[in-house]
Formats: sequence, C-alpha cells, structure tokens
Amino acid sequence: MNLITQDEISAEIAAASTPGGPQPRLDFGPYRSSLLRHPTKDLRHADPETIELVSPVFGPQDVDPLEADLTIQHGGEPIGERMVVTGRVLDGDGRPVPHQLVEVWQANAAGRYIHQRDQHPAPIDPHFTGVGRCLTDADGTYAFTTIKPGPYPWKNHRNAWRPAHIHFSVFGRAFTQRLVTQMYFPGDPLFALDPIYQAITDEAARDRLVATYDHEVTRPEWSTGYRWDIVLDGADAVRFEAHLDEEDDA
Repeated sequence: MNLITQDEISAEIAAASTPGGPQPRLDFGPYRSSLLRHPTKDLRHADPETIELVSPVFGPQDVDPLEADLTIQHGGEPIGERMVVTGRVLDGDGRPVPHQLVEVWQANAAGRYIHQRDQHPAPIDPHFTGVGRCLTDADGTYAFTTIKPGPYPWKNHRNAWRPAHIHFSVFGRAFTQRLVTQMYFPGDPLFALDPIYQAITDEAARDRLVATYDHEVTRPEWSTGYRWDIVLDGADAVRFEAHLDEEDDA
C-alpha cells in the first residue's frame, strides 16, 4: 500500500505549482507515474499517408448518431444522473471545425470503468459501458447523452481520489492528429487534491477543462445539461495529455 498521505501530496502540489506554461507538466512530481510515462526521447516524424493506408476511415456512413447516446446502448436504463454534454470544436481563431470524430469514455455513476484493470470495489452497471462517439456538425457542434460519472480512487498515494471527469478524444484530418483531454464538472471539491488536474499550473488553463452548467441545455424532466467547447490551438486552447492515461494505475 502506498503510505504517502494526501497531506504530503498536497504539500508537494503547493511547492511544485509555481505558475508556468499552460500545458500540463510532464514531470509533475506529485503525479507519481508522470515521471515514468511521459516522452523522454526525441519525437519521430510519421508519414500520415502511410498510416492512413492501414487505419480505419470514419465518416457519416461509419458513425451512427445513436452512438452519441450512452444511455441506450444496452438492454436497460443505466443508473445515475442523466445529462447532456455539448459544445463546439473550434480552431484558434474561433472558427468551427466540422465533421470531426469526437470520442468519449468515462466511469459509471459509482466511479468504475468496465475494464479488467479497474479493481475499484464499486458496482459495475450492466447497462452502461461508458463509451461513445459522434461527428461534429457543420457548425462544429458535438453532443452526448450520458450519465454523470462518479469520482474514484487511484493508487498515486494513500486515499487518492480523482475528480469526476469524462475523457475526450478529438481526431483531426488523420490518426496522427489525435488529441486526448479530460472534461471536469464545476465545483468539485477534489480539484485541489488531484495531482493530475494540478499538473496544469496555469489556473486559467485549468479552468478551461471545467464544463459550465447550462440550463438551456437541460431538458425538462429528463436531463441536466453542460456546455464545454474544445479549442484546438491558440491562447484559449484546451490542454491535452502528452502521457499515457492514468487509468493504467487504477
């Protein structure tokens, strides 16, 4: 068992959180596995045309609109707070990025992923796998119907918990242009304690990972609504992960 306490990790976060660039720190000490998993060698150029010869091809004929509703993929209703998450994918000049593949994956309402590595002793929901995808429309808009995920423990330190979040993957024009990030929910008390969230030492950049509750998106007697735009570059860009996903440590 990891005996490093939350108080010790919080002290490390405070000591390491000198305001810096807007990107996540790749060697952020409080996030223990980041020291082992971020790139340490020079990047290699890849030929996107060669990769495209062996990679899947996505388009309107390949992505069914029903894949964007994570609550109807199985034989019954999943447990939890039903919600709609929507927003736009934009470039650095605020222009919409149409017809782009957006994928999501998340824990269920109890904070458990449906994969073998996740040994969190929380129930698996047989009606929720937590994965979905869609294409942005001509205005760059995406929308998912899902269940609000729960927080969950991870093995970074003793009594470590991740804030509730949804993973997003956005593809550009080729598979070499994939970007991965996380969307959080407003007012989460775990923000200050989480070394992954705090690995972005620029407060404004961290804030851009947090969705906004939107009552216009909320559907009467059906679901709450959140809005979160994904800006791909420029000063207001969403911050993307440059190391492997932390769920490998779950």
